[in-house]
Amino acid sequence: MRFGILGSLRVGAGETTVTAGRDRIVLAMLLLRAGRVVPVEELIDAVWEERPPATARTQLQICVSRLRQRLAALGLSPESIVRDPVGYGIRVEPDELDVDVFAREVDAGRAAAATGQPTEARRHYRVALALWRGPALSGITSRSVRRRAQALDEQRLATLEDCVDLELRLRQAADLIDELTESVERNPLRERLRGQLMLALSLVGRQADALTVYREGRQIYAEELGIEPGAALRELHQRILAGDATATDPERPRLVVPVRSLPRAISDFTGRQETVARLVKEIDEDRAHVHLIDGMAGSGKTTLAVHVATALAGRFPDAQLFIDLHGHSEREPLTPAAAVAVLLRRLGMPPERIPLDLGDRLAVWRTELATRRALVVLDNAAGAAQVMPLLPNGPDNLVLITSRRRLVGLDAGRPSSLPLLDPDESVELLGRIAGPHRVAVEPEAAAEVVRRCGHLPLAIRLAGARLAHRPRWRIADLACRLTAGRDPLAELTAGERSVGQAFALSYAQVSRPARRLFRMLGLHPGGRFDNGLAAALAELSLAEVQELLDELVDAHLAEETEPARYRLHDLLREYARRLVDEPERTAARRGAVERLLEHHVQVATSIARSIEPDASRDSLFRLASPARPDLLQAGESQGRAWFDENRPALVALVRLAEAEGFLPYCWQLARAIWWPNFDGGHLDELTEIHTIALRAAESQGDDLAAVVTMNYLASAHHRLARFAEAIRLMEAVAERHRRFGPRPERRRNLCNLAVTYIGGDEYRRAMECVEAAMRLTEHSGEPSTVTPELFNNMSVALLSLGRYDEALRAARIHLLLARQQRDLRQLVNATGHLGMIRHRMGHREPARRLLRVALQLKRTSGNRFGEGELLNEIGVMEREAGRPEHAAALHRAALGAMTDAGDRIGQCASRNLLARALLDHGDVPSALDLHRRVLQDASRLGLRYEQARALDGLARCLRGTDPRQARTYAGRALPLFRQVESPDQRATEKLLAGLG
Repeated sequence: MRFGILGSLRVGAGETTVTAGRDRIVLAMLLLRAGRVVPVEELIDAVWEERPPATARTQLQICVSRLRQRLAALGLSPESIVRDPVGYGIRVEPDELDVDVFAREVDAGRAAAATGQPTEARRHYRVALALWRGPALSGITSRSVRRRAQALDEQRLATLEDCVDLELRLRQAADLIDELTESVERNPLRERLRGQLMLALSLVGRQADALTVYREGRQIYAEELGIEPGAALRELHQRILAGDATATDPERPRLVVPVRSLPRAISDFTGRQETVARLVKEIDEDRAHVHLIDGMAGSGKTTLAVHVATALAGRFPDAQLFIDLHGHSEREPLTPAAAVAVLLRRLGMPPERIPLDLGDRLAVWRTELATRRALVVLDNAAGAAQVMPLLPNGPDNLVLITSRRRLVGLDAGRPSSLPLLDPDESVELLGRIAGPHRVAVEPEAAAEVVRRCGHLPLAIRLAGARLAHRPRWRIADLACRLTAGRDPLAELTAGERSVGQAFALSYAQVSRPARRLFRMLGLHPGGRFDNGLAAALAELSLAEVQELLDELVDAHLAEETEPARYRLHDLLREYARRLVDEPERTAARRGAVERLLEHHVQVATSIARSIEPDASRDSLFRLASPARPDLLQAGESQGRAWFDENRPALVALVRLAEAEGFLPYCWQLARAIWWPNFDGGHLDELTEIHTIALRAAESQGDDLAAVVTMNYLASAHHRLARFAEAIRLMEAVAERHRRFGPRPERRRNLCNLAVTYIGGDEYRRAMECVEAAMRLTEHSGEPSTVTPELFNNMSVALLSLGRYDEALRAARIHLLLARQQRDLRQLVNATGHLGMIRHRMGHREPARRLLRVALQLKRTSGNRFGEGELLNEIGVMEREAGRPEHAAALHRAALGAMTDAGDRIGQCASRNLLARALLDHGDVPSALDLHRRVLQDASRLGLRYEQARALDGLARCLRGTDPRQARTYAGRALPLFRQVESPDQRATEKLLAGLG
């Protein structure tokens, strides 16, 4: 073994290979938790205790560096000591650390004993005990080290006692007397050892000496603890005194009076099957003696612990103890001294026998449980310091600890953070309390109630109680009360119990700065948030706010969903909002709202400048220099992903800005998040926030903000095929530009208006806008101001009108300008349009190459609308080439892309083209269904071109079976094609002629 802590600290072959005091403490702490990371704060506390210097972290790094050098000098790998963002750890192989070998041998011994192999069990125990060279980590006085080392010493004594029990049964009493005598002298208060020594002496015929050992022990207990020996030792003494032969029978079980103090398990325990099964499995298979159950207030920790304890009670017949430590209650938390006194009284110990000194009380407590099969529930713990002294060390003890805090300072035990109930479990719990028949009648209302309760068991119980006591209420009535703008916390109360009161107890336990941060987080309208947002709200550095967030997470007032990403439970956010809305916090609240909005506007605008197309980028509003450039850089690094993650919150923040009177933030934020909403197809959100922004700009009389906002609001109406509204907005923008706008702005407006006319099948009016924009460029005398967008729109309008030669010239100029200006987006657009035009001109192979290149680039850039447009064009080429099945697959993919983009014109176009491919493939019924759906949608939206295509398609589907109806459809299609001047009219004319 390379490392030894079962005695003085040993590294390699010698005892004093690490001599520096601080280095020894650090190495000891790492070895005590080998394979785990020890936080820097714990190492500093171990080395310097209450008085760490300002340079403690630096000095700790020096200690670690020296240790690595020392390991290398001893022939060990310096990489054994590893660094982690939280702290340091040490990696050891299975046989390199003596305490690991000890634990493994002890486990093997207990397993052998449990299966009736006492000789084999004794062998493993003796191998384990032989590893000890003295008290664990002797010579190191650090309190942190000593506390953990004493726990190891306790394990050694418990192992010795288990081994001696076996050896007494194996009739080896004579060999044990010297060892037991020495052990009792070193541990005079340990009753089990004293009883074993008395039994060994009796077995070899030395009853008088056994009685002397008892009298000495009784005197020590009286003088040092002020108590009498325990019941088991007194009984053994009486039997030896009476000459009872069974007293010296090592097989005879000890007399233990069973204790039952668990609360009654609730009858409506619901869900948690996986959690219960996992806990029981760990207890059965891994023989873990301490389990930690933490969770937010009201999550059902105590209920779960009592349920598990009740289920396991049969395995712990000697004692089943429960104590409320009042860690989070209106009472002061119990001190360890008070708690252990309660536990001892529940074991039946008279008050006068309970020592006054805490150390003595704990010794008596551990002695009482050392030989009992006991289960202890330590409920509602305030923290690790409260429960650590109460942990027994008996081999047959199980401890379940519940707390609202994560007990990160507790080395022992397996932690389990209790999740919320899932939706089905939540509804089941509501039914058990309010009545299953009521839930069965109103399942949707029940689902809404538990959703509004956040699937929190306490909230569901209180909601169920309200329903149970109001039999005339429908569940829908309570759902309405929880959703109708009321304070849900006020509804979730029953008698003296309320969700708000439970939250208040958790809130009171965290530090003042953490409480301030928690209140401010209630202002954030989104679900998730990052540490940058928290730092902005709290006006703290990232490092400072991280400590507060960790504190909130440990107290289950916040949840860390992934590294550096957090959320508040819905009801906790309501509670935080209630706190921050208190009148005395009005000024602080307003400042926090402004910081919240400013942070999002700065980050959103900065990212928008890097991801938006060049043509629109210069319309982003100019902002003041950021107050927190550090947070801006952190947000910028996330790029487009920042928008995707924060999209729901960003929409809510625009509403918040209007409600709180911070009106400029309405249009600044709406403009900053336009592109990801437009490009991502989130058009309803885009419409809502730009409508709010326009209202704010108009109320402030800010013409520039109003013009910019109307322009981008029109883009949403365009995609949604609301062309009348889009044109109205764009013409209003044009009118304002004529009054005051500079030429570049007027030119851009005309370009955008052209796009809107194209969407509404007004191709000649689109050409008029393009030509007017060209005239503005010529009058400016600056040819360099000609933009690729002008020729983009020109080529699309000419293509739609069937003027292919002119469209080809415009597209080539578009391509040239895009190359000169290094505008990749316009370069891809030009390439795609060239492919479409060449296809219509019959140049199939060049068209195919151009379209494939453009499609790949559209996919790379994530432009779903452009991808759908090109897929449809390639699909038409495949159908024309006699491959309708392949064409149908391409049109289906195009429909998916257009749906993602939210473009209703593109969706109608994709369905029409898919129907044509299906018709050519022979699936007439499906083609008819699709064309009829498009006809209905296009008529509602006023899309004349897609109406015409749908009617033409219906005619083609029916010409073989119902030529009369086919003629009617074709006759309706032709005037629509003529209205929009589409070249498709010629094919319809030919179809009509063929129908006679």
